[in-house]
Amino acid sequence: MRDLRPMLIPLLLLAGCATDASSPSGPGPSGPARLGGVDLSQPLRALGTEPFWSVDVSGPEMTFSGADRPTIRAAPARRTLFEDSVVYRGLTESGVELIITLEAEDCSDGMSDRTYPLTARVTFGDDIRLSGCAASKAAILSAGESGRVGG
Repeated sequence: MRDLRPMLIPLLLLAGCATDASSPSGPGPSGPARLGGVDLSQPLRALGTEPFWSVDVSGPEMTFSGADRPTIRAAPARRTLFEDSVVYRGLTESGVELIITLEAEDCSDGMSDRTYPLTARVTFGDDIRLSGCAASKAAILSAGESGRVGG
């Protein structure tokens, strides 16, 4: 009978390199996970216009708010990191899934002269599908009315 142990070692090493994370915070093997220059272990904000909306991702919770909509909280904010994107998923108390997909691509919100480092897509249940921009919450709050929003 053939010894399969030497063939299993590369598979185990590859499995250890997976980028799926069960939590949006915490450093990876080489430090905090980053996407488009944004440190994903810090609070994030995705936002859009027409209608105005935002989603904050902070720790294990996502909070959606928008014009003429009640605030919606979803947890846990499970993160799956890919090469050029990250997906956050969480459930509301009523069991509706909130999904935020961020991609490492410059974005303009269409209303200001700001350029954000990430594009954002938000899906909530069957009726909400939104597109916008994203960056760290701190970078958005400290940015001016024009120019590049930092990570």
